[in-house]
Amino acid sequence: MSAQVSMREISLDEADNARLANFSGPMEQNLRHVEERLGVEVRRRGHQLQVFGAAGTVDNAVAVLKRMFELSASEAMSASRVHLCVQELGFPAAGEQARGPGGEVVVQTQRGGVRGRGANQCQYLENIHRNDLTFGIGPAGTGKTYLAVASAVEALQSGSVRRIVLVRPAVEAGERLGFLPGDLAQKVDPYLRPMYDALYEMMGFDRVARHIERQVIEVAPLAFMRGRSLNDSFIILDEAQNTTVEQMKMFLTRLGFGSRAVVTGDITQIDLPRHQRSGLRHAIEVLRGVDGVAFTFFNARDVVRHPLVQRIVQAYERASDEQEPEA
Repeated sequence: MSAQVSMREISLDEADNARLANFSGPMEQNLRHVEERLGVEVRRRGHQLQVFGAAGTVDNAVAVLKRMFELSASEAMSASRVHLCVQELGFPAAGEQARGPGGEVVVQTQRGGVRGRGANQCQYLENIHRNDLTFGIGPAGTGKTYLAVASAVEALQSGSVRRIVLVRPAVEAGERLGFLPGDLAQKVDPYLRPMYDALYEMMGFDRVARHIERQVIEVAPLAFMRGRSLNDSFIILDEAQNTTVEQMKMFLTRLGFGSRAVVTGDITQIDLPRHQRSGLRHAIEVLRGVDGVAFTFFNARDVVRHPLVQRIVQAYERASDEQEPEA
């Protein structure tokens, strides 16, 4: 059964043509921006607006449009100004996550909505939205990194953070990257490729390249995070099972004001030397129950890649369970 659609009207009778053009933007792109960000439909006929959508969302959109119209009398309605209006008045209250039909969790990016598939993915997205630090733990193919990047893109485009920081331990190179050619970003590129691929899909290659050039998107090996404090940032630590306990503690204490962090990893694929304990395993034990920290644990049923991948993960899980009594 589809969600009930609500409609509200707004009259712009006192506006002249110049103000209407300023309010709507070229080709009505200001109205399209409100539609995309809030999941509503806005129709304009002359001096009349009609807003269609879910009841609560329509109310938010009407508040945004009225504020935009008020500002259009005295200033140019640029894309950034519309952005701020949506951010101030149009988004759900803190702790609420946008939802699509049937109550599914939706993350909005420039290329469209990203939806959680299944209970664990939806819980993961909600945890990211509600908490300053979220752990996503489980096998490959469960969407941990992809959904984290989608949430980071949404936070960046909504203005709630000013940059995205992508971090990954370069275990295969022993954190000693000097022998690799190129600058720092080029040395770390092979380790961050999954996150780059997700960014390209959600933002486009050119926009990602510009953001990296301006350091709106920053890439860094874990070893280079020491001594930093990251404010107003969305930080993703990928492959966290390959951090040591000391590295994990160092990373988690980089979190600054206005920042959120997501830590992803698979504790069944640890590449550390046998004598070193995984920082991710240790964090699971130490941080359980800490306010502001959330954990989502994925399993083989959450795999969203080729069906064979799910069967492979299940086979390894069975083999691991059979070996545990002997350990």
